[in-house]
Amino acid sequence: MTYKIPVSVLVVIYTPALDVLLLERADSPGFWQSVTGSCDAVDEPLLETARREVREETGIESAAFRLSDWCQVNEFEIYERWRFRYAPGTTRNEEHVFGLEVPGPLTVTLSPREHRGQLWLPWKDAAEKCFSWSNRQAILSLPERTA
Repeated sequence: MTYKIPVSVLVVIYTPALDVLLLERADSPGFWQSVTGSCDAVDEPLLETARREVREETGIESAAFRLSDWCQVNEFEIYERWRFRYAPGTTRNEEHVFGLEVPGPLTVTLSPREHRGQLWLPWKDAAEKCFSWSNRQAILSLPERTA
């Protein structure tokens, strides 16, 4: 078995009007989030991880838009229900936050094994809908980051 690396990205995809794309997890109905994903290799650059995850989860080619590293790192405990994906004894993850500004709500192509739904919401509503505190915090910082 290949274990996930406990270093990941969170990519908040948003419009100039601060509408935010949320995805509903296929394995956890009702769990809404931004694009997330782990590095494929220890030496995979975080920017490449962010680009790959956006493409895999939404079909959006981020090179056509402004992808920025928000220079924010969150460390959190991995939910017990998902720890089997990591090497034995791994309980914590390091998450690096990025933002991807797109010109307006784009049509996305979901990966059905990962997500079952998508919606664009105003930033405050999107933040409220997220199950993850770090995702909520990142979305709530949008007005300040884009001012």
